[in-house]
Amino acid sequence: MGYPRDNLAPGEQVVIHRHPHWKSLVVPVLIFWVVTAVCGVAIGYTQTGDSLSSDAALWLTVVVVIVWAAAAVYWLGRPVLSWRTTHFVVTDRRVMYRNGIITRSGIDIPMRRITSVEFNHGLIDRMLRTGTLIIESASDEPLEFADIPDVEAVHARLYQELLDDEDDVDYGRRRR
Repeated sequence: MGYPRDNLAPGEQVVIHRHPHWKSLVVPVLIFWVVTAVCGVAIGYTQTGDSLSSDAALWLTVVVVIVWAAAAVYWLGRPVLSWRTTHFVVTDRRVMYRNGIITRSGIDIPMRRITSVEFNHGLIDRMLRTGTLIIESASDEPLEFADIPDVEAVHARLYQELLDDEDDVDYGRRRR
């Protein structure tokens, strides 16, 4: 699912558009592999077991395949779809965050209301070039956006947009 461009105001331009970092999918993929291995062993056991009739082996195989499919949808399909439908967008006028599969939620922060922008990342995040972006606006608690890819570059670009916005206000210019 691409970013819904109909959310943009006339003349508004996208500066940055990111999905969460791929590291958020590592645990779901590992769980999927473990579930697949366990189900593979279970199917192998049902097919080679001498104590089961062919009908019982068939039904046990069907049950294992259904359990595997349900687990694959829940532990892999859902996180991948959630990752795909989460958008962190910086435009020349605001910061937008949208997430959700069936029920969507989002927040918009106008550039003029942003008072500070921070980022943090630990050792692993630094190696993966990801981190948490913290945006503080004039009247709200700081908002934390986790797993932003290339967080330092996003921080620098967002800060540059803030400076450009201030320059436009200071000189009474209007953006095109």
